Amino acid sequence: MKLGIGTAALLVVAGGGVALLRPGLIDGRLAPAGREVLHAVARAVLDGVLPVDAGARAAALEAHLKRVDEAIAVFPSATQAELSQLLALLGSAPGRLALAGLMTAWPQAQTSDVQRALQSMRTASLDLRQQAYHALRDLTNAAFFADPVAWPSLGYPGPVAI
Repeated sequence: MKLGIGTAALLVVAGGGVALLRPGLIDGRLAPAGREVLHAVARAVLDGVLPVDAGARAAALEAHLKRVDEAIAVFPSATQAELSQLLALLGSAPGRLALAGLMTAWPQAQTSDVQRALQSMRTASLDLRQQAYHALRDLTNAAFFADPVAWPSLGYPGPVAI
């Protein structure tokens, strides 16, 4: 337990330092580091529902990141600050290795590698890693599936007119 608490404290301190140098959010919107992380996470989490065609897939991911920005913009400032620290930490090589166990930078990582990293976070014994996983997955799913364009891929016809 002491190791878990010590590791969590170290990651929080490191995350704060990294966030000052390369923040995950700037003015409540994804900074380059945050975009890299969430683009890779979206590729992994949404694999199977994204378009197969490379051009359509790229457009869908860009539209998704725009919706993520819109969602983040309405988060309370404290939530934005925590998310910025998480994305900054994951955007750094040491943070990516410590939290996600991913050796390759997010933009170069294969979808299957990101999926394994997320699964490792989901099943980790360290609560901080699990919380990071849930934050990334929940934000990704909420932003993607809130868009009516995504509903047909789920077989959801949309709300019933009353």
